[in-house]
Amino acid sequence: MRRETLLIDADDTLWENNVFFEQTIDTYVEMLEPVGFTSEYIRRILNETEKRNIRQHGYGVHCFRRSLEETYLKLAGNMARKEVLLEISMCADVLEHTPPRILEGVPETLAYLAGRHRLILCTKGQPAEQAAKVARSGLQPRFEAIEIVQEKDVITYLRLVRQHRVVKSHGWMIGNSPRSDINPALAAGLNAVFIPHARTWHFEHAELSSGPGALLVLPRFTQLREHF
Repeated sequence: MRRETLLIDADDTLWENNVFFEQTIDTYVEMLEPVGFTSEYIRRILNETEKRNIRQHGYGVHCFRRSLEETYLKLAGNMARKEVLLEISMCADVLEHTPPRILEGVPETLAYLAGRHRLILCTKGQPAEQAAKVARSGLQPRFEAIEIVQEKDVITYLRLVRQHRVVKSHGWMIGNSPRSDINPALAAGLNAVFIPHARTWHFEHAELSSGPGALLVLPRFTQLREHF
């Protein structure tokens, strides 16, 4: 058996993540109904605000909270109320402290893989926020290293390859995001396993590209046991 290095994404690969953000947005849109805009328009302005804030403040609940507040203030104008801002802040607090909901079969699959291969958790976001989720998940002991990065791009993957002395032909990035997990990893010369998630964040959508490495597409995380 050849020992591989498996870089594994966290959000929406090991545990549910975006579904909780979507639930928060649904509640948020209801809060803004008195302002008089359609839910589609509110979502569009929120998406534009979030995209802008991500470039400046990164990923995570803190940036999301900022985007919710800024969108509300922009749309409400003179109608903005402190009570609504407080409700928005409370929703963000609940989101930040929501325990990870581990996807089915993940603990058993990680236990199997850890006995055969080298596992490195590779997730992006605010370090403290992501570290807290990893700790609450109880999955940390299965990984040789935890990498929390600001962005997952080719430069990041090349750095991880050097830092952890990964032989590219024996290295795999496993995740649900074409934009962050699959395409840049392939471009960096790694192999990749794409495990689609029905509720993947829309900012992470992209057409799958190709690279020098192999690409596997698996419907479920548990099926990694059949290939590794």
